[in-house]
Amino acid sequence: MKNPVNRRSFLGTSLGIAATSLGAAKTSNLTAAEKEVTATKTPVKPKPIQNETILHARKVALEILKPTPKQLEHGLKLHADSLVFDAYGFAPRAAVDGDQLAAAIKKHASSAELKDLREDMSMTRCVTDPAEQREFKEAFDAAGVTCVFQNAGEEGQDPLRLIKRLARFTYTTDMLSDFVSKAVTPDDILQAKQDGRHCLYLTGNGVPLTQQWVTTTDEMKYMRIFYQLGIRMMHMTYNRRNMLGDGCAEPANAGLSDFGREVAAEMNRLGIIPDVAHSGWQTSLETAQVSKRPVVASHTTCNTLHHHIRSKPDNVIKAIADTGGLIGICCIPRYLGGKGDISALLDQIDYVVKKFGIDHVAIGTDVSYTSRNSALENKKIPRTPRSRKPWRSLWPADPFVETPEMRTSIAWTNWPLFTVGLVQRGYSDTDVQKIIGGNILRVCQQSFS
Repeated sequence: MKNPVNRRSFLGTSLGIAATSLGAAKTSNLTAAEKEVTATKTPVKPKPIQNETILHARKVALEILKPTPKQLEHGLKLHADSLVFDAYGFAPRAAVDGDQLAAAIKKHASSAELKDLREDMSMTRCVTDPAEQREFKEAFDAAGVTCVFQNAGEEGQDPLRLIKRLARFTYTTDMLSDFVSKAVTPDDILQAKQDGRHCLYLTGNGVPLTQQWVTTTDEMKYMRIFYQLGIRMMHMTYNRRNMLGDGCAEPANAGLSDFGREVAAEMNRLGIIPDVAHSGWQTSLETAQVSKRPVVASHTTCNTLHHHIRSKPDNVIKAIADTGGLIGICCIPRYLGGKGDISALLDQIDYVVKKFGIDHVAIGTDVSYTSRNSALENKKIPRTPRSRKPWRSLWPADPFVETPEMRTSIAWTNWPLFTVGLVQRGYSDTDVQKIIGGNILRVCQQSFS
């Protein structure tokens, strides 16, 4: 490396630095909310990292970034003192109980039962299993993330299907509330930062519909119920076509339906953020055109830099920005294109900032940390017949070749290095804080009813 850093001091602690007050960032450069957080935050001594998976990911990213010692130190301090808000992602995932799954297979459990069992274990064993709870907490602390806009609704429109993940994350935050709480207002997110805790703000991968099609009012009645249960953002579509509009995998690209326009209006009324991350380009554009409140594409990329059906072209990004919304750049190499690593993530952010402004970009990772115990537990599970490709995954073949280095460099626990990378790119402290949390917090504040 050109500018060697003190690896021991960085890799040996949860953030690589003590979470002390940021001396290099003047208080006058902070937003009112960040001033409040910084003024009341108690310095916490970082915990040493013993997790080789997290350490390896940091090593890979550092070798790509090659920050100077000054850039590294400043970026890590800035990260520790800032409210960090993942615009779309997942709390750390637990390993499944391999013995329990093997027993279920032996008893001829259906594929649907096994899928539910796997999901429930990955989302709740951080509560019930001490080893998984340690993994969960260490990963969350290492990432230095205050809040995750948590995927808490399975892909689809059926309320019974959507409510399962919502229940699991409600359970997890209820049981671990002193460490990770369920945020239901933007103020809850600020309070979590002030208290030195983490929190989840909940989103669903679909709009809950009765699917009886009697009247539009009756059809949308579960939207309010899910809002009351804590859902604050919803996908308009998920890859494929639904009654709201076309998803990103539909070649017709037909846009928003009349009913979709009514749903967008109801989201505005309730205070639910319309998310077009998985929507087709025309559906995304028209959602932004009809919405009276901010629209987001919470985890996507810029099509100008790399063409993919999950990306957004400039006219769509501009329309989203015009609502006061933003796009969250994800951590999926095949969507990022280019080198597919942490440098490609930063390139995508640079593009949005230069073309559409600093207020309209965030990081929505769309990835999670997975417990190191997963490999061992998965070995206990008998092989089951390979199933057909799911409906939601029917989309064109993608020739992009991902490498382990790409994925590892943008691992979820490398969030502190995303901040370091932004410091390297020359962003001011205030602008970095907007990208890593301030922008999505503002959208939540402007959307909340």
